Amino acid sequence: MTDPVLLWSYLTQAPLLWLCVTLLAYWAGDTAFRASGRKPWVNPVLVAVILLACLLWVTGTDYSAYFEGAQFVHFMLGPATVALALPLHANLGRVRRAALPILVALVAGSVTAIGSALAIAWLLGVDPHTLAALAPKSATAPVAIGISESLGGAPTPPAGLGLLTGTIRAIVAPPPLHALGVRDWRARGFSVGVAAHGIGTARAFQVHETAGAFASIGMGLNAVLTALIAPWVLALFQ
Repeated sequence: MTDPVLLWSYLTQAPLLWLCVTLLAYWAGDTAFRASGRKPWVNPVLVAVILLACLLWVTGTDYSAYFEGAQFVHFMLGPATVALALPLHANLGRVRRAALPILVALVAGSVTAIGSALAIAWLLGVDPHTLAALAPKSATAPVAIGISESLGGAPTPPAGLGLLTGTIRAIVAPPPLHALGVRDWRARGFSVGVAAHGIGTARAFQVHETAGAFASIGMGLNAVLTALIAPWVLALFQ
């Protein structure tokens, strides 16, 4: 009978193991998401992260070893981010007509997201290295990782924090928008895209096509603006 420990040691040497495990974890998350009736708190990415974290912990696998096998998924984040230009191009006329409100909302949302996170962390005595990782948390993951590294922060916290940020904001965003009387799908989608990036955008597409398109625009523009202003805002707390 094959020793399970030896079998696992053998499997971990296969270059595609962790890529396959990642895809299976996401499939399990998506299955759970559909079974829940598409509830935002049963997010497929969140479920996949929890499953993978548990597996790495149980098997004693270092994150670096996992990342070496699953880095193709990380590589695909780049083309996915570039693809954000498509909804912007498709809705360029509508964006131009609402340029001023979009600009004001973008600046307000981006500055608030960066400033509030850094202010709370600074008051709690967080070290500068962690502050740098917190600054881009509301940008989409590949951009946040790049910004964090350029600021001297670790690359992995922005991805995890971004996941939590997106999940929480996708859940809590609708009630305040309803209470404030925001009925325009462009405004609702854009605000969710700026605040909750990829996860919020995916949720917006499930609710309404126009909301999803403007959420994509908000996410893309916020990523660009965050890259520009994050170093300046961070400098105020260092």
